[in-house]
Amino acid sequence: MQDLSIEPKSEINTIADQINALLPQTQCGQCSFKGCRPYAEAIASGAADINQCPPGGDEGIIELASLLGVAPKPLNIQYGEHKPKSVAYIVEEDCIGCVKCIAACPVDAILGAAKLMHTVIASECTGCELCIAPCPVDCIIMKPVPEAQLPDKAKKSAQAQLARRRYEARSLRKEKEFAEKLELANRKKAALIKANPVNSGS
Repeated sequence: MQDLSIEPKSEINTIADQINALLPQTQCGQCSFKGCRPYAEAIASGAADINQCPPGGDEGIIELASLLGVAPKPLNIQYGEHKPKSVAYIVEEDCIGCVKCIAACPVDAILGAAKLMHTVIASECTGCELCIAPCPVDCIIMKPVPEAQLPDKAKKSAQAQLARRRYEARSLRKEKEFAEKLELANRKKAALIKANPVNSGS
């Protein structure tokens, strides 16, 4: 199994890569794009502005402005407000094991199985809040990270890049699973046509 805590050796070449490296990697979608990378590409192409990321807040906007050589601007509250760093917490005695939160988590930070209690890996949680809405029993709450536990700039960047790698690994796995399901469906269809050639055109 690949160790996602180790950054693969690769150069950051494109402006989209450089922008993505500055984003918080919460993968929350508040910017109106499906993940930080699509948002980075939209900024690079001029299709999105630098102030659409609530998790990044003013600090993130300033970093993006410096990279792109433009003036910083206030966060566009149309996309949400900046909040203190928080992580999801599952009230385990209320959890029914529906796995809906696991399916929603963009970085695989929730452990559990069907009809069994789930739990959040706090160190891997990005605070995206995407697990809250799917929960049918409202057993997920967000807990602010204590100020003493907030990471410094270097650790914050390292955590963001780990979240990016976890998100990318999950996305690749989902793509593979979809391709395998499609291939299986095609095989079943081909087998049915072979077994019933007369009805294959109906």
